[in-house]
Amino acid sequence: MRIGFLNIEWTDALDVLLVSVLLYQFYQLVKGGLASRVFVGYLFVYVFYLIVKGMGLELLTSILEYFMGVGAIALIVIFQQEIRHFLLLIGKSTDLSNNRLIARFFGQTTKKSADSSLKLILQSCKAIASEFNGALIVLRKNQDLSRFVESGVKLDAVISQPLLISIFNQYSLLSEGAVIIENDRVVAAKCVLPVSEVEENVPIETGFRHRAAIEMSESTDAAVLVVSGQTGKISLALEGELLQNMHIEEIDKRLRGYLAI
Repeated sequence: MRIGFLNIEWTDALDVLLVSVLLYQFYQLVKGGLASRVFVGYLFVYVFYLIVKGMGLELLTSILEYFMGVGAIALIVIFQQEIRHFLLLIGKSTDLSNNRLIARFFGQTTKKSADSSLKLILQSCKAIASEFNGALIVLRKNQDLSRFVESGVKLDAVISQPLLISIFNQYSLLSEGAVIIENDRVVAAKCVLPVSEVEENVPIETGFRHRAAIEMSESTDAAVLVVSGQTGKISLALEGELLQNMHIEEIDKRLRGYLAI
């Protein structure tokens, strides 16, 4: 198809469409903060560069080409967090272990056993919260958490309310760090989790446990329960989002849906 002096093929239209979708998705990822304004500013400079190049202004084109080259490196530094989040999302979506059909085919913990374990975990969280003790409990979904297990004290114990309460007792040597639960067993305690930097969408007063829960749920497909030692409230972190001010019944429903129990 020819429009004026332009000869447009269907591949050109597809190319423009894909680039538009990519730019839109990236803008959605960075919008609402300083990074979004930098992104839009760089985009305007690039459009101006294309116009100048099309007009044949060689000196200005050369200056802008140098700026665009240096600017691309600067963008990688500025958007390192956003790029990391974007790649994590892609990695999660392409992970075959997250496919429920495949997970069922290869055999997972029975629903009855998982249901009983989840009840015990939530009852334990309520008991811990009533004593205003802090807790951080990681529930494995599909992804391997062995590198986090190795950072703590291995237990490989059956889940029980007395066990979890004793671990997060303020006088316990295992109270610092996280408990990791997989296949209905407490595999390790006092595990070290990654801690996210304070971002614009995370309140600055958010504590260590809550930031660790956010980062853990973002970098893996695990669900993370957090009990605040100050307020006695229970929060849930899923896929990099911290869900707060929820009733225990709502947390139970969210976990059942996410973990397919």
